[in-house]
Amino acid sequence: MNMYSRLRVWLISPSVIVALCICVALLTVFQFSLRTFIPGSLDVGRFTLANFTGMNKSIYWDALRNTLVLSIETMVFSLLLAYPLAYALVRVRNRALKSVLLITAITPLFLGEIVRTYSWIIALGSTGFINSMLRKMGLIEWPVDLMFTHFGVLVALVHVTIPVVVLMLSAAIAHIDRDYEKAAQSLGAGPIRIFVTVTLPLSMPGILASSTTAFAWTFSAFATPQMIGGGRVPTISTLIYQLGFSSMNFPLAASLSVVGLTLTIVSLWVFGKVTFRFKRIGGH
Repeated sequence: MNMYSRLRVWLISPSVIVALCICVALLTVFQFSLRTFIPGSLDVGRFTLANFTGMNKSIYWDALRNTLVLSIETMVFSLLLAYPLAYALVRVRNRALKSVLLITAITPLFLGEIVRTYSWIIALGSTGFINSMLRKMGLIEWPVDLMFTHFGVLVALVHVTIPVVVLMLSAAIAHIDRDYEKAAQSLGAGPIRIFVTVTLPLSMPGILASSTTAFAWTFSAFATPQMIGGGRVPTISTLIYQLGFSSMNFPLAASLSVVGLTLTIVSLWVFGKVTFRFKRIGGH
């Protein structure tokens, strides 16, 4: 074995070890999902399928549906808000303005999800920044319920997701050859038509990659729905937490985890099939 082969083995080994650990963890969760829950004990009983057959209840369906809706809404609003910011970040020529946009887009990544979520708790509370400003402007008399609502969770999730979406979109936009836009302009196309017919299709791979990331990220989000939702906005992750650490029903929590993982894989597969044609358009 030459030096190049040994170096390749050393570089690949950490990822292989991590992949094996993930596989072992997934197998452990799957094994727990097929066990019987013993009340008052951390031990599990015999193998059974009752954990899966007993999921035909409204509480589980509500959590699954709410998680899916939140993931789609977060994906859509993150794209709508992040694309103009990413476009300006790449195309603006003023260095000072570009620095401000870059700091605005990246700084939230250094704060951490928990810190950003606590910030939204302060902003969305009954005596928080938003309600205080609305009352000072005379628009409301009583505080608007923003905490522990679907809207509050959505706002916080979009804020958490936007920085990553901006970075992915800006990378895709930066790789667009400006000669295509100049050619369209020389043929008489206006700015809007150039954007719709040239820039947007060529940035489609970045749009699809960032939307997939936003969807998967939101689907598995826990801290934000738990802290902003306060248990009133059920999602798969918060329900798993309640089953595992409140009821100590780890087999049922594991089975719900398997269902959530399966639903994520199926959703991403369907999403990939639906957007395959757009990927080909963006690739050309």
